[in-house]
Amino acid sequence: MEEMEEELKCPVCGSFYREPIILPCSHNLCQACARNILVQTPESESPQSRRASGSGVSDYDYLDLDKMSLYSEADSGYGSYGGFASAPTTPCQRSPNGVRVFPPAMPPPATHLSPALASVPRNSCITCPQCHRSLILDDRGLRGFPKNRVLEGVIDRYQQSKAAALKCQLCEKAPKEATVMCEQCDVFYCDPCRLRCHPPRGPLAKHRLVPPAQGRVSRRLSPRKVSTCTDHELENHSMYCVQCKMPVCYQCLEEGKHSSHEVKALGAMWKLHKSQLSQALNGLSDRAKEAKEFLVQLRNMVQQIQENSVEFEACLVAQCDALIDALNRRKAQLLARVNKEHEHKLKVVRDQISHCTVKLRQTTGLMEYCLEVIKENDPSGFLQISDALIRRVHLTEDQWGKGTLTPRMTTDFDLSLDNSPLLQSIHQLDFVQMKVAWFAFDPGSAHSDIIFSNDNLTVTCSSYDDRVVLGKTGFSKGVHYWELTVDRYDNHPDPAFGVARIDVMKDVMLGRDDKAWAITEGGITKGATIGVLLDLSRKTLTFFINDEQQGPIAFENVEGLFFPAVSLNRNVQVTLHTGLPVPDFYSSRASIA
Repeated sequence: MEEMEEELKCPVCGSFYREPIILPCSHNLCQACARNILVQTPESESPQSRRASGSGVSDYDYLDLDKMSLYSEADSGYGSYGGFASAPTTPCQRSPNGVRVFPPAMPPPATHLSPALASVPRNSCITCPQCHRSLILDDRGLRGFPKNRVLEGVIDRYQQSKAAALKCQLCEKAPKEATVMCEQCDVFYCDPCRLRCHPPRGPLAKHRLVPPAQGRVSRRLSPRKVSTCTDHELENHSMYCVQCKMPVCYQCLEEGKHSSHEVKALGAMWKLHKSQLSQALNGLSDRAKEAKEFLVQLRNMVQQIQENSVEFEACLVAQCDALIDALNRRKAQLLARVNKEHEHKLKVVRDQISHCTVKLRQTTGLMEYCLEVIKENDPSGFLQISDALIRRVHLTEDQWGKGTLTPRMTTDFDLSLDNSPLLQSIHQLDFVQMKVAWFAFDPGSAHSDIIFSNDNLTVTCSSYDDRVVLGKTGFSKGVHYWELTVDRYDNHPDPAFGVARIDVMKDVMLGRDDKAWAITEGGITKGATIGVLLDLSRKTLTFFINDEQQGPIAFENVEGLFFPAVSLNRNVQVTLHTGLPVPDFYSSRASIA
Protein backbone atom coordinates (compact mmCIF):
# COMPACT_ATOMS: atom_id res chain seq x y z
CA MET A 1 0.00 0.00 0.00
CA GLU A 2 3.02 2.29 0.20
CA GLU A 3 2.75 2.98 -3.53
CA MET A 4 -0.69 4.51 -2.90
CA GLU A 5 0.80 7.24 -0.69
CA GLU A 6 1.26 9.72 -3.53
CA GLU A 7 -2.49 9.58 -4.18
CA LEU A 8 -3.14 10.68 -0.59
CA LYS A 9 -0.93 13.79 -0.50
CA CYS A 10 -1.94 17.36 -1.24
CA PRO A 11 -0.18 18.84 -4.33
CA VAL A 12 0.34 22.13 -2.47
CA CYS A 13 1.64 21.21 1.00
CA GLY A 14 2.96 17.74 0.12
CA SER A 15 1.41 16.23 3.28
CA PHE A 16 -1.57 13.96 3.73
CA TYR A 17 -4.82 15.73 2.88
CA ARG A 18 -6.46 17.49 5.82
CA GLU A 19 -10.17 18.27 5.36
CA PRO A 20 -9.91 17.72 1.58
CA ILE A 21 -12.34 19.47 -0.75
CA ILE A 22 -13.19 18.49 -4.33
CA LEU A 23 -12.69 21.10 -7.05
CA PRO A 24 -14.95 21.06 -10.13
CA CYS A 25 -12.06 19.53 -12.12
CA SER A 26 -12.24 16.48 -9.75
CA HIS A 27 -8.85 17.21 -8.14
CA ASN A 28 -8.51 17.59 -4.36
CA LEU A 29 -6.94 20.18 -2.05
CA CYS A 30 -6.63 20.64 1.67
CA GLN A 31 -9.12 23.28 2.71
CA ALA A 32 -6.36 25.37 4.29
CA CYS A 33 -4.15 24.99 1.21
CA ALA A 34 -7.03 26.06 -1.02
CA ARG A 35 -7.32 29.27 0.94
CA ASN A 36 -3.58 29.88 0.63
CA ILE A 37 -3.66 29.85 -3.17
CA LEU A 38 -6.68 32.12 -3.59
CA VAL A 39 -6.17 35.15 -5.80
CA GLN A 40 -8.41 38.23 -5.68
CA THR A 41 -9.47 39.53 -9.09
CA PRO A 42 -10.48 43.13 -9.91
CA GLU A 43 -14.13 44.07 -9.36
CA SER A 44 -14.49 45.12 -13.01
CA GLU A 45 -13.30 41.69 -14.16
CA SER A 46 -15.56 39.63 -11.89
CA PRO A 47 -18.04 37.15 -13.38
CA GLN A 48 -20.90 39.17 -11.88
CA SER A 49 -19.88 42.29 -13.81
CA ARG A 50 -19.40 40.22 -16.96
CA ARG A 51 -22.87 38.72 -16.63
CA ALA A 52 -24.29 42.19 -16.03
CA SER A 53 -22.67 43.38 -19.23
CA GLY A 54 -24.21 40.45 -21.13
CA SER A 55 -20.97 38.73 -22.07
CA GLY A 56 -22.36 35.35 -21.06
CA VAL A 57 -18.99 33.93 -19.98
CA SER A 58 -19.24 31.18 -17.39
CA ASP A 59 -17.37 31.35 -14.09
CA TYR A 60 -15.20 28.41 -15.06
CA ASP A 61 -14.16 29.91 -18.40
CA TYR A 62 -13.34 33.31 -16.96
CA LEU A 63 -9.62 32.89 -16.42
CA ASP A 64 -9.25 30.55 -19.38
CA LEU A 65 -9.84 33.61 -21.59
CA ASP A 66 -6.69 35.25 -20.32
CA LYS A 67 -4.31 32.62 -19.00
CA MET A 68 -1.39 34.78 -20.09
CA SER A 69 -2.04 37.11 -17.17
CA LEU A 70 -2.24 34.31 -14.60
CA TYR A 71 0.77 32.18 -15.39
CA SER A 72 3.64 32.24 -17.82
CA GLU A 73 3.38 30.42 -21.14
CA ALA A 74 6.81 28.95 -20.64
CA ASP A 75 6.08 27.59 -17.18
CA SER A 76 3.35 25.18 -16.15
CA GLY A 77 3.51 26.48 -12.57
CA TYR A 78 2.02 29.59 -11.06
CA GLY A 79 3.13 33.17 -11.37
CA SER A 80 1.78 36.43 -10.00
CA TYR A 81 -1.55 37.76 -11.19
CA GLY A 82 -0.51 41.00 -12.84
CA GLY A 83 -1.91 43.62 -15.10
CA PHE A 84 -4.38 45.23 -12.67
CA ALA A 85 -3.85 48.37 -10.68
CA SER A 86 -5.98 47.07 -7.83
CA ALA A 87 -4.21 43.71 -7.65
CA PRO A 88 -0.45 44.20 -7.19
CA THR A 89 1.67 41.26 -8.17
CA THR A 90 2.78 38.92 -5.42
CA PRO A 91 5.91 36.79 -5.67
CA CYS A 92 5.10 33.11 -5.78
CA GLN A 93 6.43 30.45 -3.44
CA ARG A 94 7.14 26.76 -4.00
CA SER A 95 5.49 23.99 -2.02
CA PRO A 96 7.44 20.93 -0.73
CA ASN A 97 6.57 18.95 -3.86
CA GLY A 98 7.56 21.69 -6.30
CA VAL A 99 4.18 23.30 -7.03
CA ARG A 100 4.27 27.10 -7.08
CA VAL A 101 1.54 28.66 -4.97
CA PHE A 102 0.40 32.17 -4.10
CA PRO A 103 0.98 33.28 -0.53
CA PRO A 104 -1.95 35.25 0.94
CA ALA A 105 -1.73 38.88 -0.18
CA MET A 106 -2.51 40.07 3.35
CA PRO A 107 -3.37 38.50 6.72
CA PRO A 108 -7.00 37.35 6.87
CA PRO A 109 -9.34 39.56 8.92
CA ALA A 110 -10.01 38.65 12.51
CA THR A 111 -12.86 36.19 12.79
CA HIS A 112 -14.32 33.66 15.16
CA LEU A 113 -14.28 31.00 12.45
CA SER A 114 -11.35 28.70 11.80
CA PRO A 115 -8.89 29.98 9.18
CA ALA A 116 -10.06 27.40 6.66
CA LEU A 117 -13.72 28.36 7.06
CA ALA A 118 -13.31 32.11 7.37
CA SER A 119 -14.94 34.15 4.63
CA VAL A 120 -12.84 34.85 1.55
CA PRO A 121 -12.57 38.20 -0.23
CA ARG A 122 -15.07 38.95 -2.94
CA ASN A 123 -14.18 37.96 -6.50
CA SER A 124 -11.59 35.45 -5.30
CA CYS A 125 -10.47 32.83 -7.76
CA ILE A 126 -8.66 29.53 -7.27
CA THR A 127 -6.51 27.69 -9.80
CA CYS A 128 -6.05 23.92 -9.55
CA PRO A 129 -2.32 23.16 -9.02
CA GLN A 130 -2.60 20.01 -11.14
CA CYS A 131 -4.63 20.89 -14.24
CA HIS A 132 -4.34 24.71 -13.93
CA ARG A 133 -8.04 25.31 -14.52
CA SER A 134 -9.30 28.45 -12.79
CA LEU A 135 -12.59 29.15 -11.04
CA ILE A 136 -14.23 32.26 -9.58
CA LEU A 137 -15.68 31.52 -6.13
CA ASP A 138 -19.30 32.42 -5.37
CA ASP A 139 -20.62 33.95 -2.13
CA ARG A 140 -20.17 30.66 -0.25
CA GLY A 141 -16.43 30.74 -0.88
CA LEU A 142 -14.65 27.47 -0.11
CA ARG A 143 -17.75 26.16 1.66
CA GLY A 144 -19.28 25.73 -1.78
CA PHE A 145 -16.91 22.84 -2.55
CA PRO A 146 -17.96 19.37 -1.31
CA LYS A 147 -15.74 17.62 1.19
CA ASN A 148 -14.09 14.37 0.10
CA ARG A 149 -15.05 12.10 2.96
CA VAL A 150 -14.04 8.98 1.01
CA LEU A 151 -10.49 10.29 0.72
CA GLU A 152 -10.43 11.08 4.44
CA GLY A 153 -11.50 7.52 5.20
CA VAL A 154 -8.84 6.03 2.94
CA ILE A 155 -6.15 8.21 4.55
CA ASP A 156 -7.29 7.18 8.02
CA ARG A 157 -7.10 3.49 7.14
CA TYR A 158 -3.72 3.94 5.47
CA GLN A 159 -2.25 5.72 8.51
CA GLN A 160 -3.67 3.04 10.80
CA SER A 161 -2.05 0.32 8.71
CA LYS A 162 1.36 2.02 9.07
CA ALA A 163 1.09 2.39 12.86
CA ALA A 164 3.06 0.28 15.33
CA ALA A 165 2.76 -3.52 15.10
CA LEU A 166 -0.10 -5.14 17.04
CA LYS A 167 0.66 -7.45 19.93
CA CYS A 168 -0.75 -10.85 20.75
CA GLN A 169 -3.67 -10.67 23.20
CA LEU A 170 -3.06 -14.08 24.78
CA CYS A 171 0.63 -13.93 25.72
CA GLU A 172 0.85 -14.02 29.51
CA LYS A 173 4.06 -12.03 29.94
CA ALA A 174 5.85 -9.99 27.28
CA PRO A 175 3.34 -10.00 24.39
CA LYS A 176 4.81 -11.03 21.06
CA GLU A 177 3.97 -9.41 17.78
CA ALA A 178 0.65 -10.66 16.39
CA THR A 179 0.77 -12.58 13.13
CA VAL A 180 -2.96 -13.16 12.51
CA MET A 181 -6.37 -12.03 13.70
CA CYS A 182 -9.45 -14.25 13.85
CA GLU A 183 -12.47 -12.36 12.57
CA GLN A 184 -14.91 -14.60 14.42
CA CYS A 185 -13.06 -14.57 17.76
CA ASP A 186 -11.99 -10.94 17.32
CA VAL A 187 -8.60 -11.79 18.88
CA PHE A 188 -5.01 -11.14 17.72
CA TYR A 189 -2.67 -14.18 17.98
CA CYS A 190 1.07 -14.75 17.72
CA ASP A 191 2.10 -18.04 16.11
CA PRO A 192 2.63 -20.03 19.37
CA CYS A 193 -0.68 -18.82 20.86
CA ARG A 194 -2.54 -19.53 17.64
CA LEU A 195 -1.30 -23.12 17.59
CA ARG A 196 -2.12 -23.54 21.27
CA CYS A 197 -5.45 -21.72 21.53
CA HIS A 198 -6.80 -21.69 17.98
CA PRO A 199 -5.91 -25.02 16.32
CA PRO A 200 -6.80 -25.41 12.63
CA ARG A 201 -9.17 -28.30 13.29
CA GLY A 202 -12.55 -28.97 14.80
CA PRO A 203 -15.08 -26.13 15.01
CA LEU A 204 -12.32 -23.50 14.80
CA ALA A 205 -11.24 -24.72 11.37
CA LYS A 206 -13.97 -22.66 9.71
CA HIS A 207 -12.84 -19.39 11.30
CA ARG A 208 -11.27 -16.82 8.98
CA LEU A 209 -7.74 -15.69 9.87
CA VAL A 210 -6.51 -12.41 8.37
CA PRO A 211 -3.30 -10.32 8.68
CA PRO A 212 -3.23 -8.06 11.75
CA ALA A 213 -3.34 -4.83 9.76
CA GLN A 214 -6.41 -5.98 7.85
CA GLY A 215 -8.05 -7.05 11.04
CA ARG A 216 -7.37 -3.70 12.70
CA VAL A 217 -8.89 -1.84 9.78
CA SER A 218 -11.98 -4.06 9.77
CA ARG A 219 -12.41 -3.31 13.47
CA ARG A 220 -12.31 0.45 12.94
CA LEU A 221 -14.34 0.76 9.75
CA SER A 222 -16.80 3.52 10.49
CA PRO A 223 -20.51 3.09 9.81
CA ARG A 224 -21.91 4.70 6.73
CA LYS A 225 -21.95 8.47 7.13
CA VAL A 226 -25.00 10.44 6.14
CA SER A 227 -23.91 13.23 3.86
CA THR A 228 -25.63 16.59 3.74
CA CYS A 229 -26.20 18.89 0.78
CA THR A 230 -23.69 21.73 0.32
CA ASP A 231 -26.57 24.09 -0.56
CA HIS A 232 -28.99 22.88 2.13
CA GLU A 233 -26.96 21.83 5.16
CA LEU A 234 -29.98 20.32 6.95
CA GLU A 235 -30.91 18.06 4.04
CA ASN A 236 -29.36 14.65 3.32
CA HIS A 237 -28.37 13.55 -0.17
CA SER A 238 -31.01 11.21 -1.53
CA MET A 239 -30.79 11.38 -5.33
CA TYR A 240 -28.11 11.67 -8.04
CA CYS A 241 -28.24 14.11 -10.99
CA VAL A 242 -26.83 12.38 -14.06
CA GLN A 243 -26.19 15.60 -16.01
CA CYS A 244 -24.47 17.44 -13.13
CA LYS A 245 -22.80 14.22 -11.92
CA MET A 246 -23.41 15.06 -8.28
CA PRO A 247 -25.63 13.92 -5.39
CA VAL A 248 -28.60 16.19 -4.64
CA CYS A 249 -31.29 16.50 -1.97
CA TYR A 250 -35.07 16.76 -2.30
CA GLN A 251 -34.97 20.49 -1.64
CA CYS A 252 -32.63 20.96 -4.64
CA LEU A 253 -35.20 19.15 -6.76
CA GLU A 254 -38.11 21.17 -5.36
CA GLU A 255 -36.29 24.42 -6.15
CA GLY A 256 -36.10 23.36 -9.79
CA LYS A 257 -32.31 23.41 -10.11
CA HIS A 258 -32.38 20.01 -11.78
CA SER A 259 -35.91 20.07 -13.24
CA SER A 260 -34.83 19.18 -16.78
CA HIS A 261 -32.09 16.78 -15.70
CA GLU A 262 -32.19 13.02 -15.38
CA VAL A 263 -32.25 12.12 -11.68
CA LYS A 264 -31.72 8.61 -10.34
CA ALA A 265 -31.71 6.91 -6.95
CA LEU A 266 -28.51 7.43 -4.98
CA GLY A 267 -28.06 3.77 -4.07
CA ALA A 268 -28.53 2.53 -7.61
CA MET A 269 -25.95 4.95 -9.00
CA TRP A 270 -23.57 4.07 -6.16
CA LYS A 271 -23.69 0.39 -7.11
CA LEU A 272 -23.43 1.20 -10.84
CA HIS A 273 -20.32 3.35 -10.45
CA LYS A 274 -18.69 0.84 -8.12
CA SER A 275 -19.25 -1.80 -10.76
CA GLN A 276 -17.80 0.45 -13.49
CA LEU A 277 -14.72 1.22 -11.39
CA SER A 278 -14.21 -2.47 -10.62
CA GLN A 279 -14.43 -3.35 -14.31
CA ALA A 280 -11.97 -0.61 -15.21
CA LEU A 281 -9.57 -1.89 -12.55
CA ASN A 282 -9.63 -5.37 -14.09
CA GLY A 283 -8.11 -4.03 -17.31
CA LEU A 284 -5.56 -1.93 -15.44
CA SER A 285 -4.63 -4.93 -13.30
CA ASP A 286 -3.81 -6.90 -16.44
CA ARG A 287 -1.58 -4.06 -17.62
CA ALA A 288 0.20 -3.96 -14.27
CA LYS A 289 0.82 -7.71 -14.47
CA GLU A 290 2.25 -7.30 -17.97
CA ALA A 291 4.44 -4.46 -16.73
CA LYS A 292 5.87 -6.62 -13.94
CA GLU A 293 6.69 -9.36 -16.42
CA PHE A 294 8.19 -6.75 -18.74
CA LEU A 295 10.46 -5.48 -15.96
CA VAL A 296 11.70 -9.03 -15.39
CA GLN A 297 12.43 -9.26 -19.10
CA LEU A 298 14.37 -5.98 -19.07
CA ARG A 299 16.43 -7.02 -16.04
CA ASN A 300 17.28 -10.28 -17.79
CA MET A 301 18.35 -8.26 -20.82
CA VAL A 302 20.89 -6.38 -18.69
CA GLN A 303 22.56 -9.64 -17.71
CA GLN A 304 22.40 -10.95 -21.26
CA ILE A 305 23.94 -7.77 -22.67
CA GLN A 306 26.76 -8.02 -20.14
CA GLU A 307 27.40 -11.67 -21.02
CA ASN A 308 27.29 -10.96 -24.74
CA SER A 309 29.66 -8.06 -24.26
CA VAL A 310 32.21 -10.24 -22.47
CA GLU A 311 31.91 -12.91 -25.13
CA PHE A 312 32.23 -10.42 -27.97
CA GLU A 313 35.26 -8.71 -26.44
CA ALA A 314 37.00 -12.06 -25.99
CA CYS A 315 36.38 -12.92 -29.63
CA LEU A 316 37.63 -9.54 -30.77
CA VAL A 317 40.81 -9.82 -28.68
CA ALA A 318 41.48 -13.32 -30.03
CA GLN A 319 41.15 -12.09 -33.62
CA CYS A 320 43.34 -9.08 -33.06
CA ASP A 321 46.03 -11.09 -31.25
CA ALA A 322 46.26 -13.42 -34.23
CA LEU A 323 47.39 -10.54 -36.42
CA ILE A 324 50.80 -8.91 -36.48
CA ASP A 325 51.84 -6.02 -34.23
CA ALA A 326 50.45 -3.54 -36.74
CA LEU A 327 46.99 -4.51 -35.59
CA ASN A 328 47.54 -3.47 -31.98
CA ARG A 329 46.84 0.22 -32.49
CA ARG A 330 43.68 -0.57 -34.43
CA LYS A 331 42.61 -3.16 -31.85
CA ALA A 332 42.41 -0.50 -29.13
CA GLN A 333 40.14 1.63 -31.28
CA LEU A 334 37.83 -1.29 -32.04
CA LEU A 335 37.56 -2.22 -28.35
CA ALA A 336 36.67 1.34 -27.51
CA ARG A 337 33.79 1.20 -29.97
CA VAL A 338 32.54 -2.08 -28.58
CA ASN A 339 32.64 -0.69 -25.05
CA LYS A 340 30.79 2.39 -26.20
CA GLU A 341 27.98 0.31 -27.67
CA HIS A 342 27.97 -1.87 -24.57
CA GLU A 343 27.47 1.18 -22.35
CA HIS A 344 24.85 2.60 -24.67
CA LYS A 345 22.83 -0.61 -24.66
CA LEU A 346 22.98 -0.77 -20.88
CA LYS A 347 21.99 2.87 -20.57
CA VAL A 348 18.98 2.47 -22.86
CA VAL A 349 17.72 -0.64 -21.05
CA ARG A 350 18.35 0.82 -17.58
CA ASP A 351 16.60 4.05 -18.52
CA GLN A 352 13.63 2.02 -19.75
CA ILE A 353 13.66 0.00 -16.52
CA SER A 354 13.63 3.21 -14.49
CA HIS A 355 10.84 4.73 -16.58
CA CYS A 356 8.71 1.58 -16.47
CA THR A 357 9.31 1.17 -12.70
CA VAL A 358 8.07 4.70 -12.01
CA LYS A 359 5.02 4.21 -14.23
CA LEU A 360 4.28 0.83 -12.60
CA ARG A 361 4.60 2.38 -9.14
CA GLN A 362 2.12 5.09 -10.09
CA THR A 363 -0.22 2.50 -11.62
CA THR A 364 -0.06 0.28 -8.55
CA GLY A 365 -0.64 3.26 -6.29
CA LEU A 366 -3.72 4.26 -8.27
CA MET A 367 -5.00 0.67 -8.18
CA GLU A 368 -4.57 0.41 -4.42
CA TYR A 369 -6.23 3.78 -3.92
CA CYS A 370 -9.18 2.77 -6.11
CA LEU A 371 -9.55 -0.53 -4.25
CA GLU A 372 -9.66 1.37 -0.97
CA VAL A 373 -12.22 3.76 -2.42
CA ILE A 374 -14.39 0.80 -3.49
CA LYS A 375 -14.38 -0.39 0.12
CA GLU A 376 -15.94 2.91 1.19
CA ASN A 377 -19.61 2.61 2.09
CA ASP A 378 -20.61 6.24 1.60
CA PRO A 379 -22.56 6.43 -1.68
CA SER A 380 -22.55 10.17 -2.16
CA GLY A 381 -18.92 10.52 -1.19
CA PHE A 382 -18.00 7.72 -3.59
CA LEU A 383 -20.00 9.21 -6.44
CA GLN A 384 -18.28 12.55 -5.98
CA ILE A 385 -14.96 11.04 -7.08
CA SER A 386 -15.93 7.88 -9.00
CA ASP A 387 -16.16 9.51 -12.44
CA ALA A 388 -12.72 11.05 -12.09
CA LEU A 389 -11.22 7.78 -10.87
CA ILE A 390 -12.79 5.83 -13.75
CA ARG A 391 -11.32 8.30 -16.22
CA ARG A 392 -7.93 8.11 -14.54
CA VAL A 393 -7.96 4.31 -14.61
CA HIS A 394 -8.81 4.28 -18.34
CA LEU A 395 -6.20 6.95 -19.04
CA THR A 396 -3.54 5.03 -17.11
CA GLU A 397 -4.46 1.84 -18.95
CA ASP A 398 -4.09 3.66 -22.26
CA GLN A 399 -0.62 4.82 -21.21
CA TRP A 400 0.40 1.15 -21.10
CA GLY A 401 -0.57 0.96 -24.76
CA LYS A 402 1.18 -0.45 -27.75
CA GLY A 403 4.95 -0.07 -27.69
CA THR A 404 5.24 0.75 -23.96
CA LEU A 405 6.04 -2.86 -23.06
CA THR A 406 8.44 -3.41 -25.93
CA PRO A 407 12.21 -3.31 -25.33
CA ARG A 408 13.92 -0.39 -27.00
CA MET A 409 17.15 -2.33 -27.27
CA THR A 410 18.29 -5.69 -28.54
CA THR A 411 20.79 -7.84 -26.69
CA ASP A 412 22.81 -8.76 -29.74
CA PHE A 413 25.93 -6.92 -30.82
CA ASP A 414 25.45 -6.51 -34.56
CA LEU A 415 29.17 -6.39 -35.27
CA SER A 416 31.56 -8.79 -36.97
CA LEU A 417 35.24 -8.45 -37.65
CA ASP A 418 36.49 -9.08 -41.20
CA ASN A 419 40.02 -10.48 -40.70
CA SER A 420 40.57 -11.74 -44.26
CA PRO A 421 42.32 -8.73 -45.87
CA LEU A 422 46.07 -8.78 -46.31
CA LEU A 423 48.48 -6.96 -43.97
CA GLN A 424 48.72 -3.96 -46.31
CA SER A 425 44.99 -3.37 -45.66
CA ILE A 426 45.36 -3.33 -41.89
CA HIS A 427 45.10 0.46 -41.75
CA GLN A 428 41.62 0.11 -43.30
CA LEU A 429 40.51 -2.49 -40.80
CA ASP A 430 37.10 -1.58 -39.35
CA PHE A 431 33.84 -3.12 -38.30
CA VAL A 432 31.51 -3.97 -41.11
CA GLN A 433 28.67 -1.48 -41.31
CA MET A 434 26.28 -1.79 -38.40
CA LYS A 435 22.66 -2.63 -39.16
CA VAL A 436 21.38 0.27 -37.09
CA ALA A 437 22.45 3.85 -36.37
CA TRP A 438 22.11 5.79 -33.12
CA PHE A 439 21.56 9.52 -33.13
CA ALA A 440 19.68 12.34 -31.42
CA PHE A 441 18.35 15.74 -32.42
CA ASP A 442 20.98 18.41 -33.11
CA PRO A 443 20.64 21.57 -30.97
CA GLY A 444 23.42 23.26 -32.96
CA SER A 445 21.54 23.38 -36.26
CA ALA A 446 17.99 23.70 -34.87
CA HIS A 447 15.87 26.84 -34.78
CA SER A 448 16.29 28.83 -31.57
CA ASP A 449 12.63 28.26 -30.60
CA ILE A 450 13.12 24.48 -30.36
CA ILE A 451 13.15 23.13 -26.76
CA PHE A 452 15.22 19.97 -26.07
CA SER A 453 14.93 17.39 -23.28
CA ASN A 454 15.57 13.70 -22.59
CA ASP A 455 19.19 13.83 -23.83
CA ASN A 456 18.06 15.66 -26.99
CA LEU A 457 15.69 12.83 -27.91
CA THR A 458 12.51 14.81 -27.11
CA VAL A 459 11.66 18.18 -28.67
CA THR A 460 8.89 20.74 -28.56
CA CYS A 461 8.71 24.43 -29.47
CA SER A 462 8.08 27.76 -27.74
CA SER A 463 6.47 29.35 -30.80
CA TYR A 464 3.11 28.95 -32.49
CA ASP A 465 4.91 29.02 -35.85
CA ASP A 466 6.46 25.96 -37.47
CA ARG A 467 10.11 25.34 -36.57
CA VAL A 468 12.48 22.70 -37.97
CA VAL A 469 14.97 20.50 -36.10
CA LEU A 470 17.40 18.01 -37.70
CA GLY A 471 19.05 14.83 -36.48
CA LYS A 472 22.77 14.83 -35.73
CA THR A 473 23.60 12.07 -38.22
CA GLY A 474 23.36 12.38 -41.99
CA PHE A 475 22.99 9.44 -44.39
CA SER A 476 24.26 9.09 -47.95
CA LYS A 477 24.10 5.31 -48.43
CA GLY A 478 22.52 2.21 -46.94
CA VAL A 479 19.06 1.55 -45.48
CA HIS A 480 18.04 3.41 -42.32
CA TYR A 481 14.91 3.34 -40.18
CA TRP A 482 13.87 5.44 -37.17
CA GLU A 483 10.61 6.24 -35.36
CA LEU A 484 9.05 9.24 -33.64
CA THR A 485 6.26 9.06 -31.06
CA VAL A 486 3.84 11.97 -30.62
CA ASP A 487 3.79 12.73 -26.89
CA ARG A 488 1.51 15.79 -27.12
CA TYR A 489 -0.71 16.95 -29.97
CA ASP A 490 -3.60 19.42 -29.66
CA ASN A 491 -4.90 18.82 -33.19
CA HIS A 492 -4.37 22.46 -34.19
CA PRO A 493 -0.83 22.37 -35.63
CA ASP A 494 0.39 20.25 -38.52
CA PRO A 495 3.60 18.45 -37.51
CA ALA A 496 5.74 17.11 -40.35
CA PHE A 497 8.21 14.21 -40.31
CA GLY A 498 10.79 13.24 -42.92
CA VAL A 499 14.30 14.06 -44.14
CA ALA A 500 16.02 17.25 -45.24
CA ARG A 501 19.25 18.73 -46.54
CA ILE A 502 21.55 20.41 -44.03
CA ASP A 503 20.62 23.88 -45.38
CA VAL A 504 16.83 23.43 -45.18
CA MET A 505 14.81 26.48 -44.05
CA LYS A 506 14.26 26.28 -40.27
CA ASP A 507 11.29 28.67 -39.94
CA VAL A 508 8.72 27.06 -42.28
CA MET A 509 6.91 23.74 -42.28
CA LEU A 510 9.06 20.83 -43.38
CA GLY A 511 8.53 20.10 -47.09
CA ARG A 512 7.54 23.64 -48.08
CA ASP A 513 10.85 24.18 -49.90
CA ASP A 514 12.83 21.96 -52.29
CA LYS A 515 15.25 20.77 -49.59
CA ALA A 516 12.96 18.55 -47.52
CA TRP A 517 10.71 15.52 -48.05
CA ALA A 518 8.03 14.92 -45.39
CA ILE A 519 4.64 13.53 -44.38
CA THR A 520 2.26 16.06 -42.81
CA GLU A 521 -1.07 14.23 -42.40
CA GLY A 522 -2.73 10.84 -42.43
CA GLY A 523 -3.73 9.66 -38.95
CA ILE A 524 -1.14 11.51 -36.87
CA THR A 525 -2.63 11.84 -33.39
CA LYS A 526 -1.42 11.91 -29.79
CA GLY A 527 0.31 8.61 -29.03
CA ALA A 528 0.91 7.80 -32.70
CA THR A 529 4.23 6.32 -33.85
CA ILE A 530 5.64 7.58 -37.15
CA GLY A 531 8.25 5.41 -38.84
CA VAL A 532 10.64 6.81 -41.46
CA LEU A 533 12.42 4.38 -43.81
CA LEU A 534 15.20 5.89 -45.93
CA ASP A 535 16.51 3.37 -48.49
CA LEU A 536 19.37 5.10 -50.29
CA SER A 537 20.31 1.91 -52.12
CA ARG A 538 16.94 2.05 -53.90
CA LYS A 539 16.64 5.88 -53.61
CA THR A 540 13.25 5.72 -51.88
CA LEU A 541 11.60 7.26 -48.81
CA THR A 542 8.69 5.44 -47.12
CA PHE A 543 6.53 6.37 -44.11
CA PHE A 544 4.70 4.27 -41.52
CA ILE A 545 2.05 5.28 -38.96
CA ASN A 546 1.48 2.81 -36.13
CA ASP A 547 3.29 0.09 -38.13
CA GLU A 548 1.06 0.60 -41.20
CA GLN A 549 2.78 1.69 -44.40
CA GLN A 550 1.39 4.93 -45.86
CA GLY A 551 1.09 4.08 -49.53
CA PRO A 552 3.66 2.11 -51.54
CA ILE A 553 6.52 4.66 -51.68
CA ALA A 554 6.27 8.30 -50.67
CA PHE A 555 9.26 9.64 -52.64
CA GLU A 556 11.58 8.20 -55.30
CA ASN A 557 14.92 9.24 -56.80
CA VAL A 558 16.14 10.35 -53.38
CA GLU A 559 19.91 10.64 -53.45
CA GLY A 560 22.54 12.69 -51.72
CA LEU A 561 23.16 13.48 -48.04
CA PHE A 562 19.99 13.58 -45.89
CA PHE A 563 19.31 14.28 -42.22
CA PRO A 564 16.29 13.09 -40.21
CA ALA A 565 14.00 16.13 -39.77
CA VAL A 566 10.86 17.27 -37.92
CA SER A 567 8.85 20.51 -37.99
CA LEU A 568 6.50 21.37 -35.12
CA ASN A 569 5.17 24.22 -32.97
CA ARG A 570 4.33 24.72 -29.29
CA ASN A 571 1.29 22.42 -29.33
CA VAL A 572 3.34 19.37 -30.34
CA GLN A 573 5.99 17.30 -28.54
CA VAL A 574 7.72 14.30 -30.12
CA THR A 575 10.33 11.77 -28.99
CA LEU A 576 12.91 10.17 -31.30
CA HIS A 577 13.69 6.41 -31.22
CA THR A 578 16.80 5.25 -33.09
CA GLY A 579 18.90 2.11 -33.33
CA LEU A 580 15.91 0.26 -34.77
CA PRO A 581 16.24 -2.55 -37.33
CA VAL A 582 14.58 -2.24 -40.71
CA PRO A 583 11.06 -3.75 -40.61
CA ASP A 584 11.18 -7.47 -41.38
CA PHE A 585 8.68 -7.40 -44.23
CA TYR A 586 10.68 -4.66 -45.97
CA SER A 587 13.97 -6.53 -45.55
CA SER A 588 12.52 -9.70 -47.06
CA ARG A 589 10.96 -7.77 -49.92
CA ALA A 590 14.25 -5.99 -50.65
CA SER A 591 16.17 -9.27 -50.67
CA ILE A 592 13.71 -10.73 -53.21
CA ALA A 593 14.07 -7.65 -55.41
